[in-house]
Amino acid sequence: MDLPHRIRPLLPLMLGIVLAGGCSMNDSRTRAPKPIAQAQPPLAEQRPVELTAHGETRIDEFHWLRDDARTDPDVIAYLEAENAWAETQLAHLSELESELLGEMKARLPEADSTVPVRRGEDWYFERYTPGADYAKYMRHRGSEDGPEEILLDPNEEARAHDYYLVSDTAPSPDGQLFAWSEDTLSRELFTIRVKDTATGEVLPDTVADTTGSMAWSADGRHLFYVRRAPETLIPNRVYRHELGTDQAEDVLVYEETDNTFSISIQAGRDPRWILIGITSTLTTEYRFIDARRPETAPVVLIPRRLGHEYYPEPVGDWVYLRTNDGAPDFRLVRAPLSTIADDSSWDELVPPRRDATIVDFRAFTRFIALEERHEGLRKIRIQPLDGAESFYVPIPAAAYTASLAENPGVDGEIARFTWSSLDQPESVVDFDTRKREFRIRKRAQVAGYDPDEYETLRLNAPARDGARIPVSLYFRKGLRPDSSHGLFLNAYGSYGSSYDPDFKPERVSLVDRGMIFAIAHVRGGQELGRRWYEDGKLLEKKNTFTDFIDVTRFLVEEGWADPRRVIAQGRSAGGLLMGAIANLRPDLYAGIVAGVPFVDVVTTMLDESIPLTTFEFDEWGNPKKKTYYDYMLSYSPYDQVRAAVYPQMLVTAGLYDSRVQYWEPAKWVARLRQRAVGDSLLVLKTNMDTGHFDAAGRYSGLAETATEYAFVLDVAGLVD
Repeated sequence: MDLPHRIRPLLPLMLGIVLAGGCSMNDSRTRAPKPIAQAQPPLAEQRPVELTAHGETRIDEFHWLRDDARTDPDVIAYLEAENAWAETQLAHLSELESELLGEMKARLPEADSTVPVRRGEDWYFERYTPGADYAKYMRHRGSEDGPEEILLDPNEEARAHDYYLVSDTAPSPDGQLFAWSEDTLSRELFTIRVKDTATGEVLPDTVADTTGSMAWSADGRHLFYVRRAPETLIPNRVYRHELGTDQAEDVLVYEETDNTFSISIQAGRDPRWILIGITSTLTTEYRFIDARRPETAPVVLIPRRLGHEYYPEPVGDWVYLRTNDGAPDFRLVRAPLSTIADDSSWDELVPPRRDATIVDFRAFTRFIALEERHEGLRKIRIQPLDGAESFYVPIPAAAYTASLAENPGVDGEIARFTWSSLDQPESVVDFDTRKREFRIRKRAQVAGYDPDEYETLRLNAPARDGARIPVSLYFRKGLRPDSSHGLFLNAYGSYGSSYDPDFKPERVSLVDRGMIFAIAHVRGGQELGRRWYEDGKLLEKKNTFTDFIDVTRFLVEEGWADPRRVIAQGRSAGGLLMGAIANLRPDLYAGIVAGVPFVDVVTTMLDESIPLTTFEFDEWGNPKKKTYYDYMLSYSPYDQVRAAVYPQMLVTAGLYDSRVQYWEPAKWVARLRQRAVGDSLLVLKTNMDTGHFDAAGRYSGLAETATEYAFVLDVAGLVD
């Protein structure tokens, strides 16, 4: 299960529905892959278990596939049999996979660097070298063009491991030490290590089983970090580690006992402060530590109050606050640190607006840089603090996304942000807020790619209840809606997490072969503000599913897709969406790619021993209450599988996934094999070594994408 990630399906509808124009989907969806010699698909043994709640009993014939230890030989054998079946069924695409992977790798620059960011007296950046899977962590000493120094080379660290990921890095305030957190098992349990930058020596300190985030005390002698609850894996404890001591001696700084809340830690942009964030879906609370006095207890900024979300930024003796108090789409206020808990002391700097949502901000001495959702797009707005009018930073694109970048200082006139669109690679921009002038610090290089040969389009699809659903399209220039194109329609739609129309170089391989890449900005995300999110969660969750279906119908009716060539994709909570539409309207889709899908909604949400379950009651509801139980059951993909002709499906899982447990997609596929009719291709690929996310390296992670894209092109009939 994800934060932000999970969602489930609706009541099944009747098959054989014909789209406007009289085009039935059935003939395309049952198109068999190229014939090859093959065995029958694996069929999981049925071992019925009765699951009773609210006086009702469900029969789960594949409940035995749950194995918390991941060691049951029957479970492992079944997953490996599914992997062998997938390999056999996709074998005819191996040449295309290799071709796609080669294209994707070739677009990445062999040598590349990030824009340096100043921390203390030095400038920190990352650099890829030719053939390297990971970026080196580096710095310039003393100035942006000062001598270079390598702080960490993950390529060397990764040699001893099948999996390697650096989560966070943190130089000490004086720059003499460099800390990083690493995961070598894909379990999202990170070990913090520390290096002396003067000698190159890695200190004996190892801080294990952390979430990966950390913050230094001002004297560089203490590191603060977060650990997870062993049963639920919810981050719930903050510790302080003193360098040179054993981790067993670390001091527990704060423990959260309410298992619907999760903890994070971060250093403030003002180095005086360390912030502990305590968050649930609806409520936040922050505590702060004076970095100059690391042994003092954390102090509550504003006590938690159900429904109050606030996000602080201390600057000197002031606190700037993004708050939803009296403002569903947030406003920005300021107050002295000593009185911030008293809302009567708040000075409102940016009032709430009905047409924009404040999603992030950076406070400076003379202005505030705001990241807003406005007209469905993520934009940058500058609010001077001298009383002058605010203004949006102009972006030269119709459908784009802009984000505030790392801005470590609070003085000066420059706000750094990034922007990209579906057809424009990312640019890093330093914007002079006083002169209103751009300085492009970096534009991502994509070998062989000419943005002028591609187009983006922003449409609004009508939902059945009258809502207008934004849709972003990306395609080759000159392509017109003539009902002949393959459509790859993507969505997420949960946790208020918006699916932004940014650039991904791997997508070029699809659109160059005639596909249209599209994003349906369905309810459950926050593209159109807080209301858009509220209308796609809890007892309104089904809007997410029907929005996606309505977007599909709209694009087909408008000629943007051949109804026989529509492929849908969603991951995690977006995988729930895939399971829902597969049950509701299987006739609309030729194929579905469901990545680590959250599909066994009721069983999972009833089991508080599963990691993250209790944390997500505010998103899905608590099925111990019958109203939520009935509603979840009516759309849960696993529970709603029926005797129907389903689309061709590629389903993925990670054996060590702690967010969506591997058994959810495994059970779903097993039940689909039992109940579905027809000969549609169904494959389950379980990565037996990783968790919720793909491989960590920039090259190795593309292999999974190449497999998915080969499947998509094959289902769309675009493979020679």
